[in-house]
Amino acid sequence: MTLYRSFSSVQADLKSGSITCRQLVEQYLARIDAYRHLNVFTDVYDTDALQQAVSIDQKIAAGTAGRLAGMVIGIKDVLSYAGHGVRAGSRILDGFTAQFTATAVQRLLDEDVIIIGRQNCDEFAMGSSNENSSFGPVLNAADPNRVPGGSSGGSAVAVQAGLCLASIGSDTGGSVRQPAAFCGVVGLKPTYGRISRWGLIAYASSFDCIGPIANTVDDAALLLEIMAGADEFDSTVSNQPVSAYTQATLPNRPLRIAYLRDGVESTGVDPSIREATQNKISSLREAGHTVEPVDISLLNYLLPTYYILTTAEASSNLSRFDGVRYGYRSTSANASPLDLLSLYKKSRTEGFGVEVRKRILLGTFVLSASYYDAYYTKAQQVRRLIRQETERLFEHYDFLLSPTTPTPAFLLGEKTGQRPDDDPLQMYLADIFTVQANVVGYPSISIPNGTNTGSGDGQGLPIGLQLMAPPFAEGALIAMAKELAN
Repeated sequence: MTLYRSFSSVQADLKSGSITCRQLVEQYLARIDAYRHLNVFTDVYDTDALQQAVSIDQKIAAGTAGRLAGMVIGIKDVLSYAGHGVRAGSRILDGFTAQFTATAVQRLLDEDVIIIGRQNCDEFAMGSSNENSSFGPVLNAADPNRVPGGSSGGSAVAVQAGLCLASIGSDTGGSVRQPAAFCGVVGLKPTYGRISRWGLIAYASSFDCIGPIANTVDDAALLLEIMAGADEFDSTVSNQPVSAYTQATLPNRPLRIAYLRDGVESTGVDPSIREATQNKISSLREAGHTVEPVDISLLNYLLPTYYILTTAEASSNLSRFDGVRYGYRSTSANASPLDLLSLYKKSRTEGFGVEVRKRILLGTFVLSASYYDAYYTKAQQVRRLIRQETERLFEHYDFLLSPTTPTPAFLLGEKTGQRPDDDPLQMYLADIFTVQANVVGYPSISIPNGTNTGSGDGQGLPIGLQLMAPPFAEGALIAMAKELAN
């Protein structure tokens, strides 16, 4: 089969008649079967995808096909698709079927995208390695002994391994960009409110964003262009007009680009990542742009602020999963008479995984009457200060550049904190460069930046470069990413 890495190549072959949508889907289904060991898909929609393909072939022949005709995608297991199961990687949603389709997904379907399946993820999108899923960990196609990143790990590996052309994930603190970096693909997080969250299972509502993962910046831009825009079902979505992101260009002048000093100079960042980032900085300077180091004074407060606020919102959002109305209910609850509180406790304890339970408990703690002001209120104040500092930075610069992650993909089990001598905070540090964009709501993108050149078992693993731009400057961000990716 032809392993397609861009939608333009798919369109060219469809136009020439060398392949049909049905044949394309059949090839992807065969490849999904061959790569089952990576544990990417929780559900494969083989019958649905083939039916969609036949219908779209007919539309192509009639000249009525949409803009995405021939694009085969997967969706993360937190996005609703009517008539199909959605479990958020959790046992608590066993047997649940989506009653409606997420706005972002529906807009893609309206343009004749083909959805081939639902992709594995960290439970309720809580994780940086895809090891927290009730369906087992996803494996990195570059090295199956390593994690793919999280929480959209299945979505990134699906694109990396050629199991679909693109994926739709969600990004709460880097969950699109970090796995994209670990898997050597493109991950785009838009401005908060650029894409409707209607139909996205919430983790932390003031941080969550839907975003595309693709092989090329052009394909990510096209998916964003179609998904973005106002939606009557989501009061937090922006009414700003959607630009033609696929045609975006940079201003005809030298750009001012800031780079995060800690991303290039800190010994906590892998030497290969520091070197690759410095090489990009040098190439930008050679192209005539002004590139200067900056320090973010509140950098050390980013992760504490992020985790206090997201766990608080998770505690509230996940209270709806109680074992009564839908999803998993404890079998012991059916076997013996229980009061309602015991039913809740047993169903939630058995239905949620360890990481989700931990974050719910932390969030409930910081929202409690005794600690609300000390933690939650203080974190909201620091969030405002971080946003103000970021606003001041972008008064002087067009973009902020940094590595996407401090290290390449780490080994499975390396940072789970299960061993007595493990530091459980090491897993959270994988998000150190990505959380700022979510804390302040700005758009950000991760693009491939070569592979690490270290010796030993981890040699040749993909690494990523991250760019951040001001709110709703996705067009400039995409144009800059395309220039850097070439």
